[in-house]
Amino acid sequence: MELLVATALGLLTAAGVYLMLRMRTFPVIVGLTLLSYAVNVFIFAAGRLVTNMPPIIDKYAAGYTDPLPQALVLTAIVISFGMTAVLVMMALGAFLESGHDKVDMNDTDHSQGGAK
Repeated sequence: MELLVATALGLLTAAGVYLMLRMRTFPVIVGLTLLSYAVNVFIFAAGRLVTNMPPIIDKYAAGYTDPLPQALVLTAIVISFGMTAVLVMMALGAFLESGHDKVDMNDTDHSQGGAK
């Protein structure tokens, strides 16, 4: 199970970094979202991956699952969803204003007015 989680974490991180290095707005947003998912999986895995254990301490249970990383990840998912919505709206406004979704504009792009 640890190998599967580590592989998923590496793939999410690699895809997120690759997409963030693109020069378009929406792949950058998707890459940032994938990186936030990778961080969430990392935090969740840091709380020990245990199956069939209760989230609270019980005198009859052999062990327990730490509920703190689960609560942190749940909060991080809600916050990242809201921030992704804000970034999409900002990117959409920039796209409608300039006519393209390039992240890095050269000086020659400013002289043409941004429309192509």
